[in-house]
This record gives sequence, structure tokens and C-alpha cells, in this order.
Amino acid sequence: MPTEIIAQLVDIPNRIIYPAKLTFLHGLIQNIERIEVANSENLPFLTPGFVDAHVHIESSMLVPSEFAKIAVRHGSVGTVSDPHEIANVCGMAGIEYMIDNGNTVPFKFNFGVPSCVPATIFETAGAEINVKDIELLLARADIKYLAEMMNFPGVLMEDEMVMAKIAAAKAVGKPIDGHAPGLRGKDAGKYISAGISTDHECFTYEEALDKLQQGMKILIREGSAAKNFDALIDLLNDYPNEIMFCSDDKHPDSLVEGHIDQLCARAVKKGINIFDVLKAACVNPVLHYQLNIGLLNIGDPADFILLKDLKDFKVLATYIDGKLVAKDGVSLIKTEKAALINHFSCKEKQITDFTYPAPSHQELTPVIEAIDSQLITYQLMEKMNAIDGLLLADVERDFLKIAVVNRYHDAPIAKAFIKNFGLKEGAIASSVAHDSHNIVVVGVDDESMCKAVNALIKVTGGISCISNDKEMVLPLPVAGIMTNEDGDKVAKQYTAIDLQAKKQGATLISPFMTLSFMALLVIPKLKLSDLGLFDGERFNFI
Repeated sequence: MPTEIIAQLVDIPNRIIYPAKLTFLHGLIQNIERIEVANSENLPFLTPGFVDAHVHIESSMLVPSEFAKIAVRHGSVGTVSDPHEIANVCGMAGIEYMIDNGNTVPFKFNFGVPSCVPATIFETAGAEINVKDIELLLARADIKYLAEMMNFPGVLMEDEMVMAKIAAAKAVGKPIDGHAPGLRGKDAGKYISAGISTDHECFTYEEALDKLQQGMKILIREGSAAKNFDALIDLLNDYPNEIMFCSDDKHPDSLVEGHIDQLCARAVKKGINIFDVLKAACVNPVLHYQLNIGLLNIGDPADFILLKDLKDFKVLATYIDGKLVAKDGVSLIKTEKAALINHFSCKEKQITDFTYPAPSHQELTPVIEAIDSQLITYQLMEKMNAIDGLLLADVERDFLKIAVVNRYHDAPIAKAFIKNFGLKEGAIASSVAHDSHNIVVVGVDDESMCKAVNALIKVTGGISCISNDKEMVLPLPVAGIMTNEDGDKVAKQYTAIDLQAKKQGATLISPFMTLSFMALLVIPKLKLSDLGLFDGERFNFI
């Protein structure tokens, strides 16, 4: 028997709202009929489901099935997902893992092919995805696009391998995602003319406008660490067909609080037209990536949501392929515990591994300056404290020590200094460290840093927080970056360890998320890989 829904239909293409009866059968919309209803203002609003236009599921620390179970509560019916993180750890097997696990639940994950595995030659990753691998994956119907081309210098220099990857996507007519923070003018034009159609890395209005005017589509990102919504949202007024919403990286506690629904509410509050907001949240990703997600047309998959209002965007119900998957804030998706996959092989470290010998030939030391709510960093040159020939952290000035430990095999530890984490005691560490997911640790002393790292080595990956009298660990046994445990349980564990870091002085909104990006070499300015301190603008080691 067909199922009927009576609601106020938000007709996005025609920019009108009216009472309607929607009928669907066998997962497809059979009919949409305009009707007369007394007190129609009491009806819920019917819209297409929300789509996150660019997200690394791995950054939620949840396997795809657990991510979906939470996301549907917020009206999300699908994602455009780059499995770049697990690919850097486990290669092709990691990509297959994400696809297979995503297929166990009624949610529309749309995976792309990671274009940069490893992300650079200046770090140690766990795997490589070569041009032949990319061609094989792009030939599959369930692979929708070539994921973010982070090697923008390679594009500008027309590197042979980079151009071959781009050509592979063009040959099968699939979109190519971009990643070019700060790129402007002629360089941006050359990058775009290579066939790259989107960018989610813009952090200023002027940069995004420049790229829009040169034909690129802009994804407004609001994740757990990188927050660009306020800087970019006004562009939606003038470019409603070229803007999408995305989270990029979202930790479990943030996902429990909200997803794309939050961005819709904020956009409407800023006075953006509701139809343009819903274009960015629902329509534009489906059209750009040619997704099999319904847009409330007859014959479409019955993917839609019911909202209490178009102001706060409280989700009353979420349907995917005609199946009710969430109702009144409760997920109806049932999951089974996922299998494990990993690549983690290093021995426990000694305190002396974290000492930093004072150089004899220079007085000033390069320091990474972390920026709250941004992935970019700045470079400082500072005189550091030295005792017995060793450079030490300076807690009073908030110059802490940072180290990156190779998680794939035993190797010397890379060390540097960092500002703005604010810790007054102990250390925090994570094996979620984009892009290669070695272990990154920030601390006030070598002993605490060693304890934080060894706590993760014992559980083959996770996040840890060490204080003078407490040790907290959230294990992530799936590739050292995810867990197969229940998503809500993980969110509570993450909230607790995040709170502990802040009790120890961490001043960042999301200290663990910011920590995870301090080894991300493709974002300027100064970052640290397992091989050394790296200048992301000059693209070489310091």
C-alpha cells in the first residue's frame, strides 16, 4: 500500500510553500498533490533531506554506520564523503571497509576516490593510492568523484602524476574536488581551469569571491575546528546555485549536537532567503555530484524530512528511500558492531626520545602558532628556555612542546614548539593526525608527552589526556582513527576527555581537533610531520 504524507511542501525550484499530499511506494515518490487543508499552518514542513557536501566520516571517530545513526536525527540523508583518512592508513582495503560498512545501514554515503595518498612526500603514511588504483575506483558506479586535490602546487606545475589523476576523472565525467587554501588570482584560475570544480578551504570572503567569479563552487565549511560560516555566508545571497554546506571534519560530540540543520538555522537567522538556504543544504550537492538522492520530484527516491518550522529546523522525521529512519530526535537505524582494520606498528617510547637539544648556532627557535577555529597556523621566532643544553617548554608564555611519532614503524621523533594550546600541566595526544595519522602530542614536559604517546601505542590508536594524577584514553581501534562502539557512548567519552584537557588549561574550542591538524602539511604556514618542521607555503622543510 502507498504511504501518504500531508505537510506544507517547500517547493524550492518554484520558491513557494503550500499544503500538499505526498505519496510514495517501494521507496519512490508516486505523486505530489496540492491540497486544501484547514489550519495548514499547523502542518509540518516537508523538504528534501540535508546533504553534507564534504566530510571525512573518519573525523567523527565513528565508523560510517554509527555516523549515520546520529546524522539522521538531524535530517541528514546523505554525505559526499572522502575516505582519505583511512586510505592514508590502510590503502585500498580502507576504502572498501568504508563502503562496505556504509552499505549496512539505510543512509546515502557517496564516497570519492582520494587523490592524494600519501598527501605529500614529506611525511610517512601507511599506504599509497596510485593512478591505476584511481582509474579502477573511478570506473565504479558507487564512486562519485575524485576527492580533494590537495597538491595544488602539483597542479600549478603540471606534475605528470597529478595531471594523470585529474585526467582519469575527466575521462569518466566525474567531478573533481579542490583544496587550495589562500590561492587567488591567476594561480587560482590555473587550478580551476585544470578541471577542479569546488573548494572547501576558503577562510576569507575575498578568497571565496575570487574563486566564485572564476567559475568554482564554494563549500561553506563549519566543522569542529575549522569554522568559516560567518566569513562566507553572505556569498549565498549572490551565488545561490554555487554554494553548498559542509562540515569537513566533525567530532562525535559536535555531531550529536547537530549537523547541516544547524547551518540552516544560522543562515536564516542572518536573513538569508529560505529557498537559497535549502538550495545549499539539499539541492546543490545532489545536482553537482549527480547523487541518487531525491529532491521531491515524482519518480525520485523518497528521501525527505519533516520539520517543525523553518527557523530552528527541528527535525520531526527523516525518511530515506521511503523508510522512516528517525523520529522526534530518536534514530531508528539499527547497527551491528563493525569489524576492525588497522595498521599500527611501533614500540613504546622513552622519556629521552622527547628531549630537544638546544642548537648552538641560533638564538631564535621557530614556533607554530595555532589559530583557534582555523586550520592555518602562523610562524613565530622566539627565544626558548634552555637548561643543560636542552630546550624546554615555557608554560607561562604558553610555548609548549609538540612532537610527531611515526606509528607505522620505529623512527626518530620529530619535535618542535607550539603556542596557543594553553596547557598548564600534562599532555594530550592523538593518532587522529591528518593526513598520515601518525601520533601527535602537545605537552608541558617530556614525561607527560611520553606517557600520552605510550597510552595510545598500547591500544593501537586513540586520543589521550595525561595530567599529574590522571590518565584518560579513548581507544580508536579501527585504523587508529575510529571506533566501532555506539556513537552516543563515544560522544560522551569524547566530551569527558575534552573537558579534562580544558581543566588542564587547554584554551582552544576543540583542542583535540586542532591538535589533529598540526601535522597537516598542505595547510600553511608551519606544521610538523614525523620527518620534521615544514613550511606549507614554500612546501619544504625548515
